[in-house]
Amino acid sequence: MNRFDYLRPASVAEAISAGRKPGSAYLAAGTNLLDLMKGGVARPALLIDITRLPGLDGIEVLPNGGMRVGALVRNSDLAYHPVFSKRHPAVAEALLSGASAQLRNAATVAGNLLQRTRCAYFYDTASACNKREPGAGCDARDGENHLHAVLGWSPECIATHPSDFCVPLVALDASVEIEGPTGSRVVPLDSFHRLPGSEPQLETVLSPGELVVALHLPASAAGYAAHSRYLKVRERTSYAFAVVSAAASLRLEGGVVSEARLALGGVALKPWRARAAEQVLAGRACDEAAFAEAAEVALADAKPSGDNAFKIELARRILVRALGLAAAGTPDRMPALPGSVFAQPEGLALHA
Repeated sequence: MNRFDYLRPASVAEAISAGRKPGSAYLAAGTNLLDLMKGGVARPALLIDITRLPGLDGIEVLPNGGMRVGALVRNSDLAYHPVFSKRHPAVAEALLSGASAQLRNAATVAGNLLQRTRCAYFYDTASACNKREPGAGCDARDGENHLHAVLGWSPECIATHPSDFCVPLVALDASVEIEGPTGSRVVPLDSFHRLPGSEPQLETVLSPGELVVALHLPASAAGYAAHSRYLKVRERTSYAFAVVSAAASLRLEGGVVSEARLALGGVALKPWRARAAEQVLAGRACDEAAFAEAAEVALADAKPSGDNAFKIELARRILVRALGLAAAGTPDRMPALPGSVFAQPEGLALHA
C-alpha cells in the first residue's frame, strides 16, 4: 500500500474542495476501496474521510411522495427500514442478497453505487487491464471470462458491474444527487454508470471533486410494491456476486400488465434497464408466453465476450422466473434466502 495523506472534513463543501486535488479519493466504509489499496490497484495520495459529514445518513419521505436516502446510510439499515422496505421490497431483497451481514452493516448506499468491478484481471496488477491502466490491453479477452459481460461490452473491456442494489433501482427510475465544485445536480441512475467504449477507465459521470450525497426514488416507484421481486443466480448460495440477476416490478389490472419495470445485473458494466422488454409486456396477460417473449427482447443484443454464451440463456431464464415471482405477488415477509432461486416461490400480495 502506498503512503497517503488523510483528511476528515467538517462539511460537504470542505470535502469537495479537497476532492478536486489530483489523486484524492473519498472514503466511507472502505469495504471496496481499502481492498483495492491493499492490492495496489488503487493508489490515492489523499483519503478524504466523509463518514462524519452531517446530513448524509438520513432516510426521508419527500413532500412529493418520493424517498431520499442519504449517501452514508448503511445497506442493512436501508433494507430493514420499515417504510423503505414496504415501498420498495425488491430493492430491500437485492440489498439482503449481497455480501455478508457484517459487510452490509458497514457498507454505504453511495459506496454500493460506486463499487468497482470484480474482474480478476482488474484486481491482478500483473495482468493487462485498460480500466486500471488505459492502453495496457485486456487480458480478460483471452483469459478466464465465463463471468464477463454479454451486453454493452467493447474490445477494450468486458467487465461487469457487481452491484445487486443498483439493478432494481435502475428499474424503478432512481436518480443520484451529486454535489460538486460547480453546484448540485441530479442524474438518473441509468445514466450514472458508463459503458466501457474506448475509455473503460471512466466508470461514472462524476467529475473531479464531485460527491454523491443522496439517492432518490420517485413516488411512482412505490406503485409496484405489490408485485416486485429481485432474483439472483450465483456460484454459491451466499456471499457471492451475481452470475446474472433480474429485477421485475409490475402493475397489474385484472391479471393484465399495465406497466412493467425490468432490469438485469451481471451482464454489463452497468445495471441494464430492459426498456424494450417492458413495452412487450404492456397490455399482456401474465403468462409464460409473454414473459418468454419479453426475455427474448431483453437479450436480443447480447453476444458472448468470451466463454460465456451460457449467460445469455441463463439471463433469459432468470428474467422469466423473476417475472413469474413478481406476478405471483410480493411475499408478506422477506424470504429466508433473499434473491435466491432456492427460496419459496409463492408470494402474497399484501403491499397493495
